[in-house]
Amino acid sequence: MIRAIIIDDEKHCSDNLQWQLRQYCPEVEVTCACKSPEQGLTEIGKQQPQLVFLDVEMPGMSGFEMLDQLTDINFDIIFTTAFNQYAIRAIKFGALDYLVKPVDKDELRTAVNKVVKRTNSESLKQLTALLTHIRKSNDLSFQKIALPTLHGYELVPLNNIMYCESKSNYTNIHLNSGQPILVSRTLKDIEELLNTHPFFRIHNSFLVNLQYAIRYIKGEGGSLVLNNNITIPVSRNKKEELLKLITHLSA
Repeated sequence: MIRAIIIDDEKHCSDNLQWQLRQYCPEVEVTCACKSPEQGLTEIGKQQPQLVFLDVEMPGMSGFEMLDQLTDINFDIIFTTAFNQYAIRAIKFGALDYLVKPVDKDELRTAVNKVVKRTNSESLKQLTALLTHIRKSNDLSFQKIALPTLHGYELVPLNNIMYCESKSNYTNIHLNSGQPILVSRTLKDIEELLNTHPFFRIHNSFLVNLQYAIRYIKGEGGSLVLNNNITIPVSRNKKEELLKLITHLSA
């Protein structure tokens, strides 16, 4: 049997995962379901699990931040996430397994099978790569991006970018200095370059650095106010994901 614990602040997700494990992965024994990363840290120390199902987005401390607090990680991890943007990109970078909520039974079975076949040294190497990538991605102050303009390239620190606005086949990059830069790339191209938190595509025409957001105004999709008092519309299909993101930012 594989001793496992679940760390997820959403009880219905945790309960559903436990039920699916009993039905489709009988070789996994869930010894504890933790409701917070703090409880997870305690139970990992007590129970020494072989496998942890870890929610990425939790109030107060993300799954990545929780792992960063551990001095010794000697267990396998399967991440669970309701998002399919920056978290999944980071997890893929480390070649680790993840499940998108709501969890599909076939994907669960596949992920558990991979854990059974993987060696401890492989798991540790993959996790180390992931955490290194996360640390670098979160430290925007030392990162720059080369923006192609009509006259060459502008080297701009990532944390100076407030938001990006689509202008047909071009994009206006709005900086915290108030000076926009028109670049010869589509907003989709820029989104792929800025494929890390806290940049989020809130609208077909806008990509926003959520570090500059100060207020959300309710509406069909609503709108987001930045600290320079610029108000940006939110697409209706992006509203739920945005609200979850900014809730976690303020937790």
